[in-house]
Amino acid sequence: MTELVFPPLSTQRPDAGGVVTRWFVADGESVRAGQLVAEVQVDKVDAEVVAPVGGVLRVLVPEDGTAQQGTAIGRVDEA
Repeated sequence: MTELVFPPLSTQRPDAGGVVTRWFVADGESVRAGQLVAEVQVDKVDAEVVAPVGGVLRVLVPEDGTAQQGTAIGRVDEA
């Protein structure tokens, strides 16, 4: 299992929460290493989250859900 972490986007407010704006892959679908899986936003700054490994995506924070920077928003269960 490998966590998909909400990237740090705000250096001035490292404890600021953000929003998962979009999942490009549905929960339970297969992903490959390097594949774009989600988009997140903090203070109107967008970032993409890619899968670091291949496997099955498990969504932990749904679209429009909030999370702290540096915390897991999903995971990839390696096959």
